[in-house]
Order: sequence, then structure tokens, then C-alpha cells
Amino acid sequence: MRARRPGRDAGAMSVIEVTDLRKTYDGRAVVDGVTLAVEEGEIFGILGPNGAGKTTTVECVEGLRAPDAGRVRVAGLDPVADHEKVARVLGAQLQQSELQPKLTVREALELYASFHPRPLDWAPLAERLGLAAKLTTRFARLSGGQKQRLFIALALIGDPRIVVLDELTTGLDPRARRDTWELIEDVRAGGVTVLLVTHFMEEAQRLCDRVAVLDRGRVAALDTPAGLIRRSAGATVISFTPSAPLDDRDLDALPELASVEHKEGRVTLAGTDATVNAVITLLARHRVTAHQLRVVDATLDEAFLDLTKETAS
Repeated sequence: MRARRPGRDAGAMSVIEVTDLRKTYDGRAVVDGVTLAVEEGEIFGILGPNGAGKTTTVECVEGLRAPDAGRVRVAGLDPVADHEKVARVLGAQLQQSELQPKLTVREALELYASFHPRPLDWAPLAERLGLAAKLTTRFARLSGGQKQRLFIALALIGDPRIVVLDELTTGLDPRARRDTWELIEDVRAGGVTVLLVTHFMEEAQRLCDRVAVLDRGRVAALDTPAGLIRRSAGATVISFTPSAPLDDRDLDALPELASVEHKEGRVTLAGTDATVNAVITLLARHRVTAHQLRVVDATLDEAFLDLTKETAS
């Protein structure tokens, strides 16, 4: 794989550009004016509730569907009009990926390699993805995690600049999911731009440089995971059992405090990092010990629910 600087760069070019994309089915706008750009070398996530238009947007990027309106460019190319050229720079693992059950791992790798003019050597790729010991295993006998590794290999075998991964870890157990996350990070470190469609908030928070949240066919928000969390109504929560009573006036005076709750001797505060730091200072000043101290940061789950709450209702 070609080596490029991983992550975002101030001078990075956009390798995927989507402008005012629209797609309608049976009179219903599934994608309704989506605009976003993916920079070379980043992991860009697309999140959204079911029916938000995530897969349709990605299929337009891949050239599998033609937009009704708007503009899509992949490495400067039209994915529909220049589909063959786009296929040379873009690899894809689709949401509903299946292979012929009797096909072995070796046969699948050799078959997909034959589709590309300058494919990667599949043997080192199989080794890197933990498939070397499974080359003679038929697809039907692979575990869920092994199938996903194979799909990643097939998406990468053409040595693409960009790879699209759609709901890659759905159905995997927690260990297989985390192993797959490490693989995605390794893929990006190898110089490949990753467009990741997922509904796992932890996955997006762990992997993505930036995230677009789609809701009812539109971009509800586009930012870094940390930026989305800061923009949401989510709060950092600190809870503890004090070794001595605290004055409510001191607690109420804490900076950026959202709420205070007393229950069975335990104090629970919601606020920001500034609130947490002030609580620690307050406890030290009064020489009060915080027993069973817990600090829970706001998460992308909370930001997502906040951004899409109208859809849920």
C-alpha cells in the first residue's frame, strides 16, 4: 500500500466531494441536499438513525446509484460517468456482503485480484489480516470476524486510495469488533482514506477524525467527535460520597454546574470539566474525602441522541 501521512493535514485535498446530493424513491426524499467533503488521509464517519440516507449517500459515492440532483466527485471523477476509473481508486465493503459459500479464501483473493490491473500481492495482505491460516477454508465455514477480515482484504486488494466500509462490525462480538477497529486504524496508517458508515457510537468516537450525522436525508451536524459532544446537551457527571457534609451554597457556586442531586448520602453533579476541577478543589480545601468517586464524560451516544431527538419523537 502507498504510504501517505495519516490523519488530517491543513493542506490536505478533498478526495470525496458531495454537493447538494438528492435522491428520491417513490416520491420520498431519502437524501435531501447532503453536502460534505472527505479529506485525503482521514477516517470520515457517517452516522444516522435507520432510514437517514446513509447507505444511499455512500452508494452514490461508489457509483452504484445515480443521484437525482447534486454533484459527487471521487478523486475528481464522476462515480457514474467515470465508474471504471473510480473503481481503480476506490475499494468498497458493502453493507450486505456475501460470497459463494464454497469459495475458499484463496480463491476469493485470487478472483478479486484478477479484477484490477495492478493489484496488491494478496499473500502479504492475507498475512496482515490474519487470514494466512484460512486460505483453504470455504467462506461458509468462516466466523463472522474472519468474514469481515476477508471483506476488508477484498476491498483493499486493488490498492485503492479510498476505501468505503459500510456497517463493518455489525453482528461481531466485542473482541472481534475491537480487533476490526485496530485493522481499520492500520489501514489508515498505510495511507488509505476511510469512509466509515456505522451506527456504533463508540466505534465512531474511537476511529473517526470527523463525523457527519445524517438525519432525515440531511446533514444535521458535521464536526470532530469531540466537537459534536461539546455542541450537545450532554454533560460530564461526577458522583461521590463525601466523608463530611458539604455546604449546598458551595456546590451551587461551582462553575458551569447543570444540576445537583443528593441521594442516600451520595452527591451527583452534572456539568463540564470545569465543574469537575472545581469540585476537586472544593473537596481539598475542606479536607473532605470523596469515597467511591466516579466521573463519567459525555459521549457521542448522547450527542447523537440530542442531534436526532426530533426523529426519535
